[in-house]
Amino acid sequence: MSVCPQCGATASGAFCTNCGAHIAGAVPLSPDATSSDNEVAPTPGSFLSNVGGESVAQPPARPKPAAAPALAPGPLRTTMVWETRFMMLAFLAPGVVSAVIVLSQHVAGVQNFTNLPTLVHHQPVTNLILLILAYLPVASTVPLALLLLSRTGQGPKVLGMGIPSFTQDVIPGLGIGALALLCEFILLIPFAHLLTEHPGLVTRISEGSVPKYYIIYGLILSATTALAEEVMVNGYLLTRLHQLGWSDKKSLALSLTLRTSYHIYYGFGFLLTVPFGYFNTRSFQKHHKLNRPIVAHFLFDAILITISILRG
Repeated sequence: MSVCPQCGATASGAFCTNCGAHIAGAVPLSPDATSSDNEVAPTPGSFLSNVGGESVAQPPARPKPAAAPALAPGPLRTTMVWETRFMMLAFLAPGVVSAVIVLSQHVAGVQNFTNLPTLVHHQPVTNLILLILAYLPVASTVPLALLLLSRTGQGPKVLGMGIPSFTQDVIPGLGIGALALLCEFILLIPFAHLLTEHPGLVTRISEGSVPKYYIIYGLILSATTALAEEVMVNGYLLTRLHQLGWSDKKSLALSLTLRTSYHIYYGFGFLLTVPFGYFNTRSFQKHHKLNRPIVAHFLFDAILITISILRG
């Protein structure tokens, strides 16, 4: 057993389970390091305050969850580099391949793309269930990513995952979505004439004409997408890049590049995904709270899909 040099928590193994810091050089706990009933032994990083004439140990300030120090060159760092590459490949490959196929079909003249294809004819309820089952694998890498992060000390609590708060997550999430939508409209202004002259630059994807209860599918699709993208591209990737010594700016650039890679099926319209990705990524980098970008992503997609289905 050792004491973490970053947060003072009792830890064992290569990483602190409280903050994720590498504790190879931590100071071992002494077997005699126990406190009597009248004394409180301060832990490293804590301080003593005088309350009522008695010294009381104050808990150490909890570091930011993503503030684990960068790993030094060596086998552990090399393993983490390859782990990160393989995890992102597993997450990105299906989406990027599907996006390339849709974009190729659009370029070849195939039209009428829809988010709600008909898998079985004349059975809308069965079709709805099959659509839901077909989309759930999008989030198949999420449990593995959370397990790997937990093994290095970044469990769901450290990542800021849990029951969303209305004031801390929902309201800011709506703000992120509104700001992203505003930026999208501003981005369209200089290209409005170009898109009017060449409408084929953008792949138009609709929800099609379906029963109104397909809103259920829209909500499940939105929740699955939000969980998968934000856990993988924010929670997992940004945490690992920080541990590998990447700066916030470089991490942001890579995150946005990867996030837009599986949206290229929009054609020129993929640029409109950048504002939302930017604000969501910066939110996690600043607050180290994954709930907020997940809620923001869910609300953004759910509102747009619901409007599309109701109008259809």
